[in-house]
Amino acid sequence: MHVFTGQRALITGASSGIGAAFADELARRGADLVLVARSQDKLTALADRLAPLHGVDVQVVTADLAAPGAGERLAAETAARGLQIDVLVNNAGFATHGLFADSDRARIAEQVALNVGAVVDLTGRFLPAMVERGRGAVINVASTAAFQPLPYMAVYGATKAFVLSYSEALWAETRACGVDVLALCPGATQTSFFDVVGTDAASVGKRQTPQQVVATGLRALARRRPSVVSGRANALLAKLPRLFPRVVSVKVAGRSLRPAKAA
Repeated sequence: MHVFTGQRALITGASSGIGAAFADELARRGADLVLVARSQDKLTALADRLAPLHGVDVQVVTADLAAPGAGERLAAETAARGLQIDVLVNNAGFATHGLFADSDRARIAEQVALNVGAVVDLTGRFLPAMVERGRGAVINVASTAAFQPLPYMAVYGATKAFVLSYSEALWAETRACGVDVLALCPGATQTSFFDVVGTDAASVGKRQTPQQVVATGLRALARRRPSVVSGRANALLAKLPRLFPRVVSVKVAGRSLRPAKAA
């Protein structure tokens, strides 16, 4: 079981939702934090609440991780502050919804850069030192979207499938080194995610709280699992695509996610 007291966790997308819930729980367990997101005000407010409440050190770094060179700048900033990263939570990400042919090319590129590029980049920057020390953890937030193709959310589903595959592969590479890698796969969660997407059409089933998702992730990390789906209903839904031909799964997903104008 991971002991977080005296360790430092870097959390991306920490200003709200699952990222903020990770910050709350890890601070409660005694971890010092580096909170990363674009919103300076929200990060500062969270840091000002958590530091005195739990007696931990909370550092704030404002960054747009989809921007070129953002990972390099973040790693340089943590090094300049003398901060050792023992736990990395790659949570930042977003989705778009609609016909890919009608999508904003720049927005799609930003989505791939954040959901995939930043995950790989930051893991590559902080994982080697964890392996050298013989301890550490990486939690990559994937999604139940990773388990089947998603028409009308084609890029988002593909990015999360990448995160799941990538994380499970790294789990196998590092499990003998004392480092744990976990892909955490939430379903619909009570966050601002769907506000960013711009529709509730992508929300399937009852939404969990961010705290429930984090609790699931930390239990799975303690059990050294390569991946976990948060919520029993979500876990069942994630298994269903394996029971049917992929053409059936993609058609069902397409009917669920089809925008009204594409009906």
